[in-house]
Amino acid sequence: MDKPLQGKVAVVAGATRGAGRGIAVMLGAAGATVYCTGRSVRGNRSDMNRPETIEETAEMVTAAGGTGIPVRVDHRDEAQVRELFARVEKEQDGRLDVLVNDVWGGDRLTKWETPFWEHSLADGLQIQERAVRTHMITAWYAARLMAVRQSGLIVEITDGVDYRYRGNLYYSLAKISAIHLAQAMAEDLRPHRVAAVAVSPGFLRSEDMLDHFGVTEENWQDAAKCGKPHAEHFAAISETPYFIGRGIAALAADPDVFAKTGQIFGSWDLSDEYGFTDADGRRPHWRNYAKEHGLWD
Repeated sequence: MDKPLQGKVAVVAGATRGAGRGIAVMLGAAGATVYCTGRSVRGNRSDMNRPETIEETAEMVTAAGGTGIPVRVDHRDEAQVRELFARVEKEQDGRLDVLVNDVWGGDRLTKWETPFWEHSLADGLQIQERAVRTHMITAWYAARLMAVRQSGLIVEITDGVDYRYRGNLYYSLAKISAIHLAQAMAEDLRPHRVAAVAVSPGFLRSEDMLDHFGVTEENWQDAAKCGKPHAEHFAAISETPYFIGRGIAALAADPDVFAKTGQIFGSWDLSDEYGFTDADGRRPHWRNYAKEHGLWD
């Protein structure tokens, strides 16, 4: 089917840029109506001070074949989240098929190669506020709509597919929390036939990472010349946000997705199973690459 998600309704929390934008657009390409939430709107950037906006994402969703609806939401604020889902319930006659929890906002708060006791405690706690508490609030409201209909999929976006240390205590705690949220929600939601999974991209070629390595989507492999740490891996194996987006769209369209509840997937796992490629026709496989280069045991 060209539009396997035609008639389906999704909320992508944190759809302004990066994986969230890629996921929203690919859900749209599959025909879904997608509520694109985030804090950056035209004329009012978030404290991350990046140019991408939720309006742009929604327009991309619509251009791809879906219906994009931008809604400014700070997911730290329960009242705003409550209002979002009340709007979805009213406008979609109670229907919500997919929630993607991709709120993050911790890049500029994370200090790598810094022991946790030397790291700013305020910044570390803020990472948990932005990347864990927001997910808990958002999932709480989404699950209530899904449980009533005995159907739905909640996707927690994380980094990594296991519980190993990720190089910074506060970052690790946030990303591992997303995995456990998915697994714990899966158990509570099991009697209601609502699935919950965690999904990780590989080395994501987000707007922020392109800027970090001083390249664009047109010349991203030139990052190998910049001399920054991990640039050679970025230039060899990075994936666009549409790769994980195609994976989430495939999951959402899978009639047997409930059989996967409680599991953790990499974008590469989903590509292996569902047979899709990245936007540039490649099939990056982070697990295989990382093992071959001694980055993963």
